[in-house]
Amino acid sequence: MITTDIKQWIRRELPVIFREDVEIHQFILDLTRSQYADKQVTESRFDRILDELQRDREEHRRKWDEQNRKWDEQNRKWDEQNRKWDEQNRKWDEHLQVEKQEREEQKRKWDENQQTIKEMLARIDAQQQKHDSSIGALGARWGLQTEEAFRNALAAILERSFGVQVVNVTEFDDTGEVFGHPDQVELDVIIHNGTLILCEIKSSMSRSDVYTFDRKVKFYERLHNCTANRRIIITPMIREDGRRTAEKLNLEVYSYAQDVKPFYSN
Repeated sequence: MITTDIKQWIRRELPVIFREDVEIHQFILDLTRSQYADKQVTESRFDRILDELQRDREEHRRKWDEQNRKWDEQNRKWDEQNRKWDEQNRKWDEHLQVEKQEREEQKRKWDENQQTIKEMLARIDAQQQKHDSSIGALGARWGLQTEEAFRNALAAILERSFGVQVVNVTEFDDTGEVFGHPDQVELDVIIHNGTLILCEIKSSMSRSDVYTFDRKVKFYERLHNCTANRRIIITPMIREDGRRTAEKLNLEVYSYAQDVKPFYSN
């Protein structure tokens, strides 16, 4: 057994001997060689590991670059596809816009055509009604139909044309203000949006008939304590002296019910 003193001496002197004595240096190296790797071997192994690491890094970099290239290529394809989709959507939107404009234009033309047809039919209907009024006036004048039937026909035209209601009112004149003796007085009355219109609808009007209508209006106004906004005569047949008298008395005269001005307050 090596004593403690010997161990201490070896620890103290061995490093000096190892440095200064070549034989001892080599002896110790040979003796302990199996306990550690040779420097060259170690360096070679280290270099090999470094080379392997370098190759691994390069291989990983190559694979990464290749993957990035594939991703870039895929992104390029996606971008190209998105561009094509955007272009297709743009064309589709343009196509839909053109179709919408064409539909709107067709509808506008259709509406215009329908309006034109309605206006033509309305003019034809109005002209027909004027002819019917003239024929009806002749019939009433010559006894082929009653005056009441003619008045009712023109009142119906007036109501359809202007959306009003013509009310035939009968009042009793006990003082003879209108006819010079007590008698019944008939008037057609229209009240539209607060506007009072008094009408005389007859197949024909003479000058004396115009004066009689004027007295009827004054009688009605006095009886009901009101003032008519408009006083209208509708007759297809009136003599020129009767028309001049109506103008002097501020009475409106129309040959046809359709020609009456709209019912607004004067």
